[in-house]
Amino acid sequence: MSLTEIAMARQPGGGDSQAQGRAPVEPAASEACRLLCAGVHLDGGYRDAVLDELYLHEERFVAPSTGIDAARVLAHALRARRTELGWAVGMLALWISAVPLTSGLFLLLVPPCVLLALAPWITGRSPRAPWYRKAAGFLVLWYGRFLLAGVLVSLVLLGFSGEDPPSEVELVSEGGSLLPGLSGGFDSLAEPGRAWAALILFLLIMVGVGLRRGQFARVMTNELSARRFPEVSSDPAELASGARYQRLRARIRAEQHAPLVMYHSANPFRGVGEPFRPWTLAVELRPRKDRKPVPVDNGEILRRIVPLLEALRVPSPHGSPEAADAVRDRLRELRVDECVFLPVDGLTRRDGAPYDDASFGPHRDGSVEEGGEARRHFLRIRVGGWHEELVVTVFVRVHTQGGMLMLEVAPHVLMPVRPQFREADRVAHRYLNNSFIGKAAWALAHAPESMGQALLALVRYLVSAWELLTGGQAGALPDGPAVSVRELGSDSEASLFQEMDVSRYLKSVEDRVAGGVRLALYEAGWQTAEFEQKIVNVANGGVFIETAQDSAIGIGDHNSVSNRNEGAGSSNGRD
Repeated sequence: MSLTEIAMARQPGGGDSQAQGRAPVEPAASEACRLLCAGVHLDGGYRDAVLDELYLHEERFVAPSTGIDAARVLAHALRARRTELGWAVGMLALWISAVPLTSGLFLLLVPPCVLLALAPWITGRSPRAPWYRKAAGFLVLWYGRFLLAGVLVSLVLLGFSGEDPPSEVELVSEGGSLLPGLSGGFDSLAEPGRAWAALILFLLIMVGVGLRRGQFARVMTNELSARRFPEVSSDPAELASGARYQRLRARIRAEQHAPLVMYHSANPFRGVGEPFRPWTLAVELRPRKDRKPVPVDNGEILRRIVPLLEALRVPSPHGSPEAADAVRDRLRELRVDECVFLPVDGLTRRDGAPYDDASFGPHRDGSVEEGGEARRHFLRIRVGGWHEELVVTVFVRVHTQGGMLMLEVAPHVLMPVRPQFREADRVAHRYLNNSFIGKAAWALAHAPESMGQALLALVRYLVSAWELLTGGQAGALPDGPAVSVRELGSDSEASLFQEMDVSRYLKSVEDRVAGGVRLALYEAGWQTAEFEQKIVNVANGGVFIETAQDSAIGIGDHNSVSNRNEGAGSSNGRD
């Protein structure tokens, strides 16, 4: 029986539904998962990263998918790529066929389209881009718009007049300096019929751009809508065929939420976010004078912690059961379980990892007390807030050795989903409810980018297909996860409310962990004064560091605590 099962059996009222708390939403139906599925339709770079990690490199174990279902994100990534590939082939066919169909007159549209496509790249995506990049992007953007307007007006005038190209065409072809010397060549070709053909073909390109945005809007209002997304079985992306996808989907869902974590040595905690002030505390076990102490092992200490943590689910008295049940605090959805970290070294097949209960049980039981280096046992406490967009995970490890007790606490915070993905519903709603003129204006503004986007999409697909064909990933030795789908889709910042919630969750969990260790020591007949004093130092920030990597932590008599990133140190006196 595991630690959490023992603790629940010993906890008074352990079978009470209120003490059990409230179950969080299923990962496959969470809001965070929905937004990441929207993200693979919106952002080609994010989609490629998902496909590279989960579909191409099938030798890699999937990172823990905190609050989401990575298999469902993969399904939508594959669907989005198929849709984009079909669109890209159609758009390239239009751009390429337009040149011979207009006897080269369509090439007049290429220079302004290239400028308009380059303008966003020059400016950059960062809102904090340097002023010179913003200025250069602004100039290129408006110069491209001026040239495009000149070409379109010239073609319209030519189509109605039936005469040689007016001065506007000459201005674009000669004064634009991007197609020098072509004016004379186009004079003999610029017939009204070809001018109308060029305009019609450009209109078809606009229609293609509009259809692509309309298709995304329909996906957001149907299978990815907040109302329909929880119905996993009816998601068209889940019905995708292909033996490779079906095999990978089964593996991902077997691994992503399992208590066994197969890790890469470069980042064992990949998938749960950034480290948030991890700390270690060491105290010497000294017997109390009023009684003879009894030995305490790691499992016994952890068993004392679990009931105190699970009590955080219970709402405070509110006068009635109904009022208490209406409390929406995310601590009611707190989850406590055990996990074992295992390195992938030594495995010859990905399906050889001990994920089944019969194989995992010995690993769990053996790792609790052994204090090993590669195989590590943790108590994992998790709180998912803001519809699983903000996830706090605290890993707790206890180790007793040589009359010392070591308490390791490693909090991690998974930040909210990218703002671009959170805007997906607004983008779809704005487009669907826009007027015909508004949709046409949007398509006109984005049509110049379509040639580059279509070409890039086709190149990315061909590169991925070549790597899949020649990379040999299917027969490669198993490897740990290189990236996390959830982390790749996360923002770098949180709102003030979210930061306040992170602080509250962590303080609540860390206080209960410390209380459980203190109780275990006291009831076993050991002194707790030193432990209590050092916990006060931890609460005051005395041992917090930004990361545990390449850092040393020491607490006690005349020890020095320093943060390598800051290069500063502080000394603790005798406590």
